[in-house]
Amino acid sequence: MPQLRDDYNVFAGHDLQRTKALADGVFSIAMTILVLELSIPILGTVHTEWDLWLLLLSLSPKLLIYFMSFMTLGIFWTGHSLQYTFITESDRHLNWLSIFLLMVIVLIPFSTALLGEYITFKLAIGVYWLNLLIFGIITYAHWHYACKMGFITQNIPDFKEIDKSIRNRVITAQIFYAVAALLCFISTYLSIAMIIVVQLNYTLAPSFRHRSK
Repeated sequence: MPQLRDDYNVFAGHDLQRTKALADGVFSIAMTILVLELSIPILGTVHTEWDLWLLLLSLSPKLLIYFMSFMTLGIFWTGHSLQYTFITESDRHLNWLSIFLLMVIVLIPFSTALLGEYITFKLAIGVYWLNLLIFGIITYAHWHYACKMGFITQNIPDFKEIDKSIRNRVITAQIFYAVAALLCFISTYLSIAMIIVVQLNYTLAPSFRHRSK
């Protein structure tokens, strides 16, 4: 019996294709669930065009949080897929790190709904930031473990630069997210604005730098 357990631990989690497929599915579902918070107003409460305008304006905070969270998931998916561009092998530990990472992703719709409903509450910002922090920690651990175990493709001449870039990107993002979270003590809207600025930098700035060369 012990031998069977040892064999299972050795062979489990080696199928990278299933891991990547699961990740893509979880990300796509989490992105889709975000829009469910944008509920359509009840027909009986709207009698004029102006009423509908007012109701749509009342949804603007949730639309803002939806936009922010969709970018969050897009950035996270890009980072996760980037790691698997270079990871060619796996084991059960790396597999479970990826699963725990997806567990955090599934929580994004919850923290988004909480923040959308209580946008002026510091605790709602704190919960959202904690979601980002845990993802960053697991993402870094996932990449560090893959490098440590030699699961990275060997045909990369500039791997040290790539490794440094991936690690710095995670660390820098978490520093900026922490600063954004602390801004909630001044204004929760300022905190949200800072998070969006950070995300826009990660989604748009690389292309700007590329074009400027």
